[in-house]
Amino acid sequence: MNKIRQVLRCHAAGYGSRSISVMLSLSRTTVRKYLLTFMRSRMEIEDVLSMDEKSLYSLFHEKAPERKPAPSARSRQLESLLPAYMNRLKRRHQTREMLFREYRAACPDGYSRSHFYYKLQNYIIQHSPVAHIDHKAGDKMYVDYAGDRLYLRDPESGEKKPVEVFVAILPCSQLTYVEAVATQRKEDFIRACENALLFFGGAPLAIVPDNLKAAVSRPGRWESDINRDFAMFAEHYGCAVVPARVRRPRDKALVESAVKLIYRSIYPRVRQSEHRTLEELNASLRVALEVHNNALMYRRTTSRREQYEELERECMRPLNPHRFEMRRHSVSTVSRSGYVRVDGYFYSVPYRYIGKKLDILSSDSEIGIYHRCEPVATHKRGSGLNRHITDPLHRPGQTISDLDPERLVEKASELHPSISGYLSHVIAERKYPELASRSCRGILSLAGKVGVERLARACRLAQSYGMFSLRSLTEILDNRQDLVTDADDVATATAEPSAGHIPDHGNLRGKEYFT
Repeated sequence: MNKIRQVLRCHAAGYGSRSISVMLSLSRTTVRKYLLTFMRSRMEIEDVLSMDEKSLYSLFHEKAPERKPAPSARSRQLESLLPAYMNRLKRRHQTREMLFREYRAACPDGYSRSHFYYKLQNYIIQHSPVAHIDHKAGDKMYVDYAGDRLYLRDPESGEKKPVEVFVAILPCSQLTYVEAVATQRKEDFIRACENALLFFGGAPLAIVPDNLKAAVSRPGRWESDINRDFAMFAEHYGCAVVPARVRRPRDKALVESAVKLIYRSIYPRVRQSEHRTLEELNASLRVALEVHNNALMYRRTTSRREQYEELERECMRPLNPHRFEMRRHSVSTVSRSGYVRVDGYFYSVPYRYIGKKLDILSSDSEIGIYHRCEPVATHKRGSGLNRHITDPLHRPGQTISDLDPERLVEKASELHPSISGYLSHVIAERKYPELASRSCRGILSLAGKVGVERLARACRLAQSYGMFSLRSLTEILDNRQDLVTDADDVATATAEPSAGHIPDHGNLRGKEYFT
C-alpha cells in the first residue's frame, strides 16, 4: 500500500509515469494501472491518501464481481443428487463407478464420467474438511493391521500360508513397529502390542486400536466396551484404551499412512526371499524396519529414530518390569466333591462354595478362582498324571493338623506331655499315616469329653500296660480306672519294671491264696 501512496504523491508533484517508474523501481504498466484506477474513482488525492489499508486495497486490487451464468438444468439436477451420493460412498463395497452408472441410467443426457467425478470430488472436499492434529510426545500409540498380507512357504507341501502384519506407530515422532503374527485373535494381538511397547522402550498414555473384537467387545458412539483381556493388558502397563470411532479411519490417520509407507519401503525388501517360519519372517521385517526408521523423512532433515530420541523418549513412561501374562476367563460350577474343572484338570476350592458358579482366570502357570471378584483359591497349573490338585485346607471340617500325624503330636504337646508321648507310640504302632491320623484324632477328641487331666492319667496308665489304641483308652476311662489308681501307683506303674518283677494288681492272686 505504501507504493500506491508514493505513486499518487509523485503524480501530484507533476511527474510522469516514466519518471515515477524509474524513481520507485516499478514497471510502467503497474504505475499506469494505479493512476488509471485513481482517475476512474474521481476522488480527491487527499481523500485517497487518508484511506486505511483495507479500503485502499479494495479500491486498487479487488476486481468487480463477475456475473456468473445461471446453472443449467442438468447441473442443478446433479447438485441435488450429490449429498446422497457422498453418504452412499461411506458404505462398504460402494464405488464411484457404480454411482456414475446409476446417474447415467437416471439422466441419459447427464455429464460424462470425468466431469461427474470432478463434481463429486469437489463436493466431498467442501463438505468434509480435515482438521490438523498436534500430537503430544508420549501421548498415544496407534495400532492397526495391514490389509495386504505376507506369506510363509510350507517346507513340506510348498503351499503359501498367509499371515497378518501388525503395525504400530507413535504419532509424534512417527517411529514405526512392524511384526508378522499368525492371526488377528486376541492372544496374537495383545502379544504384538506388548512387543511394540518393548521395541519403543516405554509406554504411552493411551493405545488407539481399531474396533476389532480382540480390542473392543462392543463399540459405541460415545463409550465402547473394551475387551476384558485387552483392558487387563493396558492396565498392566498403565495405558488407557481409546478406540477409534466406527468408520472413522481419520481418527488414526497416521497409522493408515504408515501402512501405505511399509507397502513401499518394507514389503519389497521382505518379498525378495521366501520364509518358512514366523521367526524368519520377523527377522527380515526387523532389518527392513530399521532401514525405514533410520531413513530421512520426506522434506525433513531428520529420521523417525532421531525424532524419537530427541522429542519422545523422555516422555515415555517406564515399562512394567514383569511381562504381561495372558489370562483366559471362564466360568465353572463347583462339583459336589469341591473341585472345578479347567483344561482337563480339577482344582479344589473351599467346601462352602459347592454348587456355586465361580470365575476362573487361568494363565500358563497359575489358576486363579474368584467369587464375585473376591479371591477364593489359587493353584499352580496342573501337569503330569495327577489330574486333581488339592489344597488340604479346602477339605470339609479338616485342617493340616488333622491330616499330618506329626502335627497332631505337636498339637497334643500343647495339652500335656503325657498325651504327646502316648501319641508318638500310637504312630509308631501304625505304619500307615492315615490310620495313625485317625487314631490320634480320636484320642485328642477325648480331651473334650473327660478333660485334659483324666486323659493324661489314662495315657500314662495305658502306656504302662503297653496298650496303644483308642479302644484301650476308652475302656480305661469308661471303667474309671484312671481315678481308682493313685498318682503314685501310676508313677510306679509307668516306671521301668525290674527283671522278674510282677506288678501289684487286684486281679493277681499270690501263693497265699492257695494255703
